[in-house]
Amino acid sequence: MSLSQINNFLRKNPQIRTVRVAAADLNGQARGKRVPTRFADKVIEDGTRFPLSALNLDIWGEDIDDSPLVFETGDADGVLKPTERGFVPMPWLEAPTALLPIWMFHESGRPYDGDPRHALRAVLQRYKAHGLTPVCAVELEFFLIDDSGKNLQIPISPRSGKRRKAAEVLSIRALDQFDTFFTDLYDACEAMDIPADTAISEAGLGQFEINLMHQDDALRAADDAWLFKMLVKGMARRHGFAASFMAKPYEDYAGNGLHVHFSIINEQGENIFDDGGPKGTDYLRHAVGGLLQAMPDCALIFAPHLNSYERLEPENHAPIGVCWGYENRTAAIRIPSGNPGARRIEHRVAGGDVNPYLILAAILGAALNGIEDRADPGEPIRGNAYAQEMKQIPTTWADAVRVFEQSKEVPRIFADELVRNMLLTKKQEMKYMAELSPAEQLEIYLDTV
Repeated sequence: MSLSQINNFLRKNPQIRTVRVAAADLNGQARGKRVPTRFADKVIEDGTRFPLSALNLDIWGEDIDDSPLVFETGDADGVLKPTERGFVPMPWLEAPTALLPIWMFHESGRPYDGDPRHALRAVLQRYKAHGLTPVCAVELEFFLIDDSGKNLQIPISPRSGKRRKAAEVLSIRALDQFDTFFTDLYDACEAMDIPADTAISEAGLGQFEINLMHQDDALRAADDAWLFKMLVKGMARRHGFAASFMAKPYEDYAGNGLHVHFSIINEQGENIFDDGGPKGTDYLRHAVGGLLQAMPDCALIFAPHLNSYERLEPENHAPIGVCWGYENRTAAIRIPSGNPGARRIEHRVAGGDVNPYLILAAILGAALNGIEDRADPGEPIRGNAYAQEMKQIPTTWADAVRVFEQSKEVPRIFADELVRNMLLTKKQEMKYMAELSPAEQLEIYLDTV
């Protein structure tokens, strides 16, 4: 969307009373400002300003104590400009409101390396240099939760007035129990131009999954996932309950995942993973090799929070073994069957609590490294991956931080400044989370991630 088109949005929608401008920080939290509509033109044309450190806050929204972005450099400002997405409505708010996604630049106009959206953009520029374009789709799982009492539970159904305390995999009845919520959610996705596709009930208590359609613009796919998470949480509150993408809100049920499907097309529009058969090309195998090579090192991206590691347990629908397989959901990397023209890779490790920009950057960056290196993925596994001996990704927060810090793969994907900021953020969060009770930890993660 051009600046003139962004400007025209407000003129064509005079009912909009307030505007939000926001960027994603490293935890995927929206950081920004509320702007009166009559002053929005200035933000659109000139951008807005806030400290570079605002994209490097901890999960509580606090400064990082030892960050060089704060006192050491005078807490200098960055310039935040509208992304090409332009305005989107915020249907979960009472007053007609529009959100303008923004991203951060230095005063000189150079992209700020600590901005997660720029991290993904840098990976996509590498693809472009090869004449390649990723085609991505995201599957997001979330729980609907009544958090009004001491213990979390599924909300009372607006249709039946009952609280059904059972997981109902692929149950139409479970979807229909919250039909009003899902109808409003899909209407809101239409208004926000988020390509929400199929909804299903999942294995957890009050757990659902919605797929976002594949597209050949990975930045937009990440935007969609970021906006969708914001929308689901906001719309649930409007309906009187909570929605959470927290990795593991319930001890006894499977956690929330965020699965990424992707293929790669060349300049002729051909899927480079398609060999006309079920196995796929050498490009596919090299991409898988790169993903497996980087998987342990990127665990902090796939599982960025303390609660994330409660999901990473054997036989809990969260692959922890570094492996791949054809049509095998116990494998970390699954190659789905079906039409060879749609041959793709599914990455199944990440939790629902991730930053969408960082997860796509990590996955697409590792895959391209594998293609460039002609990486060998080894043999695909057969059978239950949980029952086989193999290399594992880190299953504790501390180990993930250590491996991320020592990695040789991570700097091939992410800028040094983003790596530094991520480590400072997670080390601070580890320090303060250790002082909280499980109930306090749950409270901070439930609504934020």
